[in-house]
Amino acid sequence: MKIFSRPIDLTGVSTVVYHLPDGPALSLKIEGIEEYLDLELELGHVCDTSDIDGVLHFFPKGNA
Repeated sequence: MKIFSRPIDLTGVSTVVYHLPDGPALSLKIEGIEEYLDLELELGHVCDTSDIDGVLHFFPKGNA
């Protein structure tokens, strides 16, 4: 059961930046892999700036 989680709309997203613990980040172009992405909000936080620059930032739990 999910409480307060909202689906992530990837229609305007071109890049997902996955912020790893201790500073490094992994940047992924999502063209063609949208159906394989499964970002669970209860496992971290999302900062969606796709309306501005097409980027969705994901901070996993413990790094948010």
